[in-house]
Amino acid sequence: MQFNPLANTGIMLPEICLGSMTFGEQNNQAQAFEQLEYALAQGLYFWDTAEMYPVPPKIETQGATESILGNWIAKRGQREQLFIASKIAGPSQGGSHIRAGQTRFTADEISTAIDGSLQRLQSDYIDLYQLHWPQRATNFFGKLGYGNTEAQHEQEITALEETLTALSDEIKKGRIRYIGLSNETPWGTMKFLHLAEKLGLEKLVSVQNPYNLLNRTYEIGMSEIAQHEQVGLLAYSPLAFGYLTGKFRHGARPENARVSLFSRFSRYSNPQSEWATEQYAQLAEQHDLTLTQLALGFIKQQFFVTSTIIGATNLAQLKENIDAFETHLSSDVLQGIEDIHQQQPNPAP
Repeated sequence: MQFNPLANTGIMLPEICLGSMTFGEQNNQAQAFEQLEYALAQGLYFWDTAEMYPVPPKIETQGATESILGNWIAKRGQREQLFIASKIAGPSQGGSHIRAGQTRFTADEISTAIDGSLQRLQSDYIDLYQLHWPQRATNFFGKLGYGNTEAQHEQEITALEETLTALSDEIKKGRIRYIGLSNETPWGTMKFLHLAEKLGLEKLVSVQNPYNLLNRTYEIGMSEIAQHEQVGLLAYSPLAFGYLTGKFRHGARPENARVSLFSRFSRYSNPQSEWATEQYAQLAEQHDLTLTQLALGFIKQQFFVTSTIIGATNLAQLKENIDAFETHLSSDVLQGIEDIHQQQPNPAP
C-alpha cells in the first residue's frame, strides 16, 4: 500500500479510498460491514460518504450510507483509526427531500447538514467535509462545455466568501477537520484558494472529481492546479461504473450490476466509450493484464492523484480492485494508452 500526502496537512492517506455509495441500496448493512472490515484489514482507513447517499438518491434511503458507517463505528469503536470524508448536497441534483430542497451552501444550511451527518455517523467530527457539487450552473456531472445558456441563466448562488467562512468556522468548532471540493472546475477551485489566502480562511485540501481512462478532463487545467497549489485529486468512478472491468463488453448486462439496475447510469454507454473500452481491453490482454489492472494502474501512476475511490457491491470485487493497485504499468503500456486516447479523447466526460 502506498501513502500520499493530503495537501500540506502533514497527513498521509492510503492510495485507495473505500467508496460507500452502494451501502443502503445495493448493499445491506451486513454486506457493508463485511467490506468495511476487509478494507480496514488491508490498510484502507480512508472512507468516503455523503449525506445524499446511497445512489440513486431517494427519500426512503437518504442518509442510510452514513447511518451504516455510524453503526459500524458504534459497534467497533475504532473512530480514531479512520479518516472519514462526507459531503453536503448542492441544489437540485440531490432531490427535494433533502432539507426540503434548500440545499444551499449558506452558513445555516452547512451547519444543519453537518448536524445530520454527525448524528448519522455517530461521531463528533468529520475528517474531510466536501461541497458535493457547485451551487452554480457549470460543467459537471457529464457536461463538458460552459456556454451561453449557463452564462445567461445563472442561478442565484451563495457568495463563495460566506460558504468558505462557514466552513472555516466549523473547523474552529472542531466539527470538521479539513475541507474539499467535488465536481469542481478550475475557476471554482482557484476562486476558493484565492479567497482563503485573501481573507485568512481555511484552504481546501482536495478535489473529488471523476477520473478514468474514458474521462481524463481533470488533466485539462485541474492537474496544473494540483501541482502548483498542492491540492490533490480524489479520483472517483475510476472504473467508469464498471465498464472498465470489461463486464459490459459486447453488450453484456450482468444481473444486479448498477448499470443493469438503474437506467440513469448511462454516462459510459455511448458508442465512443464502448469503442475506447474495447481498445483498452485489447491493450490489457496484449500485456497479460486485466482491464481492471490497466484502469486502476493508470490512475495510480498520475502525480496529481492523492487517492483513488473504489466501490464494490461484493467482497470479490473489492479484493480484485485492491489487488489491482499492485500493478505497475510499463512505458509501453502507457504509450498504448496514449495512442488510444489520442484517437478518442474523453468519450465520457
